[in-house]
Amino acid sequence: MQYKMISIVTPTFNSMRTFDLFFRAIVRQNYPHEYMEIIFADGGSTDGTLETIEKYNKRTDIQISVFHNPLCTAEAGKAVGVRNAKGEVICLLDSDNIIPDRNWIRRMIKPFEEAKIVASEPIAYTYRRKDNIVNRYCALIGMSDPLCLFIGNYDRYCRITNKWTEMDREEKDCGDYLSVHFQADCIPTIGANGFFIRKEDLLRNFEGDYLFDIDILYELFLKNPTLWVAKVKTGIIHLFCKDVHTFYRKQNRRISDFLYFSDKNERKYPWNKVKKRKILRFSISCITVVPLVMQAAAGYRRKPDLWAWLFHIPACWITLWVYGWGAVIGLFKKEKADRKHWKQ
Repeated sequence: MQYKMISIVTPTFNSMRTFDLFFRAIVRQNYPHEYMEIIFADGGSTDGTLETIEKYNKRTDIQISVFHNPLCTAEAGKAVGVRNAKGEVICLLDSDNIIPDRNWIRRMIKPFEEAKIVASEPIAYTYRRKDNIVNRYCALIGMSDPLCLFIGNYDRYCRITNKWTEMDREEKDCGDYLSVHFQADCIPTIGANGFFIRKEDLLRNFEGDYLFDIDILYELFLKNPTLWVAKVKTGIIHLFCKDVHTFYRKQNRRISDFLYFSDKNERKYPWNKVKKRKILRFSISCITVVPLVMQAAAGYRRKPDLWAWLFHIPACWITLWVYGWGAVIGLFKKEKADRKHWKQ
């Protein structure tokens, strides 16, 4: 195997909740450490994250760099990290992402032996019975935002639909991974939580202070529609939320940031093309409840976990309320979510 230099880019901001698990999983990788670097872009952590990074820097032979992220958001941190990366391939790995096994990086980098492959991403979120209800639920539905289920735009295996996406695509099974081609305006939410991309292609098609996940490939495919993406038949552990309250806060942050950055023309992917009837269907399903129960039952048949599937109903209710109220507030003012006291 011809090794490629990999730059793992990770935004941090009070990330101690998951940091030890995050870092230990990287160190255990069966990939030469001299071909790896970790770049942290920190938004001003005050919980010991920076001190812990320094502790691990003294214990590992992996090169570690820390850069200040003055704009604080994860998307700004990714931009800072990418511009300081030395590797041939960038891996966007959030601080709440835990690599599930020792050979993960080897498998993720393998598709880049094909010249047409510009990026790779795990096809699933790793389900673990020991995780909390919210994280088990997100792993089971293959997304952290249940609205994506109704509009069909998701990028990890969903046990409700038995699909990894519903977006139109050309797909070839290459054994350990799927080779996939999309039209630019029909890309699913690929671009985060263990996403690998050739640095040269990324930098050639990226400007500004923020790097938004789905916008990366959208702009890339607009300029070069012959490229393909690999969906590797593995997972990534995503410790998305510690509890329901955090789920609420993250949904609120998501809609606030989306409306703010869309208003500033920072977002590129044409979300306005999402058919309104799909959003209406989501709203009606939340109000009548029965469709949500049927979805949860379908998922339960494929992977029994009663409490995780029961969370599907309140997760949809929370999302409808937060997005609906956020859209109303957004008519009068648009501002970034407050991160002053944020913790993972």
